[in-house]
Amino acid sequence: MISPSERKKNSFAKSFRPSFGAEMKKYEELYVMYTVKGYTKELCEEYADAFVNNVKKPAADDIIQLASLYDKIYDNKSAAFYLEMLAEKKLSGDDKFNYCIEMLKTQSKLGRWRDAEDFRTENINFMQNASQKKSLSEQADMYIALALADCAAKRYREAFKLMKFGYKPQGKNDTKLLEIMITGVYLIACSGETEGLTSAVESAHACLRLFTEFEYNWSRNDYLSRIDKAAKGII
Repeated sequence: MISPSERKKNSFAKSFRPSFGAEMKKYEELYVMYTVKGYTKELCEEYADAFVNNVKKPAADDIIQLASLYDKIYDNKSAAFYLEMLAEKKLSGDDKFNYCIEMLKTQSKLGRWRDAEDFRTENINFMQNASQKKSLSEQADMYIALALADCAAKRYREAFKLMKFGYKPQGKNDTKLLEIMITGVYLIACSGETEGLTSAVESAHACLRLFTEFEYNWSRNDYLSRIDKAAKGII
């Protein structure tokens, strides 16, 4: 969940609306809930009501972030429901890039591999071109989404190749590196390679042990849970 300061920076057009102050106050309340409790169903539902369900024209970035929050609690059906709101919208820039990533992940996790393939074919040129101007972390998000699509289609070799896109670790507390490793655990679990799974899980735990600090008190346990679930084919 992006911070209130990031939201303000990304919401210049919204800032002129009379309701902007109240919206930011509600967002700040939800962000506090997030920093204390982490990703929860309550957070998703309150975010949905405040910024999507009860809004006449919800913003694309709010819908995308809501889908991402549902993804974090493994509720892929709800993520798909909200992403479908943007299916016929003309998106561009960051919104389109983030939408493509969330849609690819969601379709793949729901096992809709043909839909994921069609969506990738339609949007891959945009994603690759847009990624050239993105941070290393955002590029990693794209490759993870593409790997999940290959995994859903049982093209495990291609999925593993995508994960070797050349990410360079960013120090001891590199959460993106950990996400990549957790994705690797999931890919191996789905492929059925039991020998490699143990090693992948151990590597993910070793990466986690390198952390000297966490952004939130719940972060460490959340990552431990995600490693465990990935080893069981859940991500």
